[in-house]
Amino acid sequence: MFKNILVTGGAGFIGSNLIDKLLSQKYKVISIDNYDNYYQKEIKLLNNKVADTNPNFIKFDLDIRDKQNLQEVFKSHKVDLVLHLAGKAGVRPSILNPNEYFDVNVNGTINLLNIMNEYSVQKIIFASSSSIYGNSSTIPFAEDDIVDAPISPYAASKKAAELILHVYHQLYQMDVICFRFFTVYGPRQRPDLAIFKFFNCLKTNQPIEIYGDGETGRDYTFIDDITDGILGGITFIKNKNNFFEIINLGNNNPVKLNTLIQSIENVTGSCFVKHILPMQLGDVNLTYAKIDKARVLLNYNPSVLLETGLDKFKSWYETNH
Repeated sequence: MFKNILVTGGAGFIGSNLIDKLLSQKYKVISIDNYDNYYQKEIKLLNNKVADTNPNFIKFDLDIRDKQNLQEVFKSHKVDLVLHLAGKAGVRPSILNPNEYFDVNVNGTINLLNIMNEYSVQKIIFASSSSIYGNSSTIPFAEDDIVDAPISPYAASKKAAELILHVYHQLYQMDVICFRFFTVYGPRQRPDLAIFKFFNCLKTNQPIEIYGDGETGRDYTFIDDITDGILGGITFIKNKNNFFEIINLGNNNPVKLNTLIQSIENVTGSCFVKHILPMQLGDVNLTYAKIDKARVLLNYNPSVLLETGLDKFKSWYETNH
């Protein structure tokens, strides 16, 4: 029976939202998070506030590189599927500290895969990233595009992790889905991301920082659409054997930064003061997901419009911050 799911990075933005949905569907969830100091531990603890009341939820303060304690989790708990969302996040910080990004995102993934193999856990869904596509000239981005030109250590570490997962699929017949997420936003979003930062600036009457001319585009995808896509992946991976798939989860509708800013102003009834700065190293010009594969394999159908998603974020932000 396919009921026990281990989630790495379970206290994070995507992980905590996903866990709430898994628990509502009666899965038993084992969460691992090391509460990395990239942002405050208190925020991550609040993310699991609802899950903490559920008897089908158990969590561990644990780093995926910690072989001994990770082995104990697999030894003590039956695991049918691993949802591997843990990792060092952020493009710009990865430029300053590439060693740690590769240690966590690649070596940590290898450690997890070795323990999965040791305990005969054959199914894994991995959180990859649209940053892998770099500044691709092929629009929209498709899963079979050549992605050998990342422009940040973060993107390179995610690509390396995908390659390692393919190796373990070949060697040990692991079933693998690599989801490439496109600019996820919504309640519990990380405080370093643009939408959260823009709302903070409105609250504190500070100018927002705009890198470049505001014409860069992002395929903003609401968290509920992302978690629905992952749930579709769980259904898919339950019923298939000996496969490796890379699947985009995006909105198929890039939005320019200037349009995002205008949309936030519409939702909040406020106006930003803008501070124009040069483009940042590592930032891509555009993300744009081709999602035909997700539609066919997972019945994926992103439906949350940008201003609807921003309004949901606003309600959460005002309640929690």
